[in-house]
Amino acid sequence: MYQTVDVVGAGLAGTECALQLADRGVRVRLHEGRPARMSPAHRTDRFAELVCSNSLKSTKPETAAGVLKWELDAMGCRLLPMARSCSVPAGGALAVDREEFSRVVTEEAMAHPLVEVVREEVTQIPAGPSVIAAGPLCSDALFEAISRAVGEESMSFFDAAAPIVSAESIDGSIAFSQSRYEEGGAGDYLNCPMERDEYDAFVDALLSAERVISRDFEQADLFCACQPIEEVARTGHDSIRFGALKPVGLTNPMTGRRPWAAVQLRAENAQRSAYNLVGFQTNLTWPEQRRVFRMIPGLGRAEFLRYGVMHRNSFVDSPHALDATFAIPGTNARLAGQITGTEGYVEAMASGLLAALNTYAHLARLPYPRLPATGALGSLVAYATDPATVGYQPMHVNFGLVPPLEDAPRRKDDRRRRMAERARADMGAFVADRHDLFADARQVPAP
Repeated sequence: MYQTVDVVGAGLAGTECALQLADRGVRVRLHEGRPARMSPAHRTDRFAELVCSNSLKSTKPETAAGVLKWELDAMGCRLLPMARSCSVPAGGALAVDREEFSRVVTEEAMAHPLVEVVREEVTQIPAGPSVIAAGPLCSDALFEAISRAVGEESMSFFDAAAPIVSAESIDGSIAFSQSRYEEGGAGDYLNCPMERDEYDAFVDALLSAERVISRDFEQADLFCACQPIEEVARTGHDSIRFGALKPVGLTNPMTGRRPWAAVQLRAENAQRSAYNLVGFQTNLTWPEQRRVFRMIPGLGRAEFLRYGVMHRNSFVDSPHALDATFAIPGTNARLAGQITGTEGYVEAMASGLLAALNTYAHLARLPYPRLPATGALGSLVAYATDPATVGYQPMHVNFGLVPPLEDAPRRKDDRRRRMAERARADMGAFVADRHDLFADARQVPAP
């Protein structure tokens, strides 16, 4: 029987890690500080609570996000099938009913006979084998302990979440249902169209609105995928019209033409009783959110079920502070999830799965897994563990991290397709070769 492993944090990475270890016969103590100690962003005591968006990104097989999902299926990821079982329509993306998803994950973890759930805050690095997946909102005491152990100053950036509005408060005579180019199923999004004068007035109000944190942010403070919409707008009057509010692929049924700009709303739950303002992460005060966001056509009487919030995210300089398995030198602990700087929901699941594989390999005295660098996850891990990485910042999976193709096609779409094919083939071969780690994994899907 293996030693009991302490997993700290029951977010996406922590629950995935705990279930993977338990499935391999390892007893796990899963520590979660909520509800006794709530973070600034969490609202419940459930596991795997999604605090920013409910989107797990693209499912298209030729995208990096789609490749990552395929790789996780190949490795037997536990949380990804749960996410699919709680999905809500989102065009070519996987989005979930966040409350149902966290409920399913919590029940699955608590029901596992080898997982003991401990509701307490952990303030020190455990002495025995452990995985710290405390997330980007790691408590000050634990993060200070980690900082002392790695011998590096912590790095931080600010992250923001978008508001959610009640479906019945959206004006259906203005907002229309359509996915861009009708791709992946029409009507997965609601769209609030703006004419030029409406857009100009909205941007002016956005830029002059009162903020919770009043100073302008430097680019280094903000992870680019989670920049508050008002910070993006500061870069240029039309910047959000070419970003979150881009109208391409949309036709306003009232005018028969493309709007000047469009705010997209994505369903938060299967009942479509709540909608998320896509790309509207914000640092505005709550009264200002009511005032400014109700200027959006169709949201004049919006009822806000949750206002946007902004909070600090912390992470360590993984390429220089951790070893190749994300272990803290001189300890029995590994880090997993966003605290390592691997940014994104599905990336957090992947990080938890990899932490479980590395920990299991250590306990069973097996070779550590070496993921193919040609894949989505392998290339992200290579970036996050390469000492040559300079100015380390949180990173999603993306094809920019993947080694280039030999005889690469000229067309970008063809290059992406070839990269995806290579990634699936190499990950399939890796899983097939490591029976010692994946004896109980699901059958590898066909490339």
